Amino acid sequence: MKEIEHKFLVITDDYRRSALKKTPIEQGFLNTDPDRTVRVRLRGSKGYLTVKGRSNDSGTSRFEWEHPISKNEAKALLSLCEPGAIKKTRFEVEYEGKLFEIDVFHEDNEGLVIAEIELEAEGEHFEKPEWLGREVTGVKRYYNSMLSKHPYSNWSEEERNGE
Repeated sequence: MKEIEHKFLVITDDYRRSALKKTPIEQGFLNTDPDRTVRVRLRGSKGYLTVKGRSNDSGTSRFEWEHPISKNEAKALLSLCEPGAIKKTRFEVEYEGKLFEIDVFHEDNEGLVIAEIELEAEGEHFEKPEWLGREVTGVKRYYNSMLSKHPYSNWSEEERNGE
């Protein structure tokens, strides 16, 4: 029940040519406390309830518990979420034996594209495709729970440039 991942900005849409899957995602947060974030997600026609703990110092790992729920349960819980729903399209791309999930954000987060890779262990090596940009692992403003409160459309030029 430990999630180990790295996040990167995506600098081109070349990943689309290799996408194995494309899925719409809608998610909201019942709780955005960094010690216990509770997320409701509708991924295509499947629902999920997820609890995440606080990230480690590097931002690469944290406790994660996820449980499938019905589409109707997810829709009902989404109506109870804090303001700031996240809508995005997820592309799944395999590269050098690893799965990258690329999220293309919509609405208030339009223009933001983030790739994530989940690993089995801290420090595990992986090859980086040419469409990956700057790593943003552990940068809290890129967490979905933060994007729901302070969307990309409201970011200053300094925030968008990583300052």
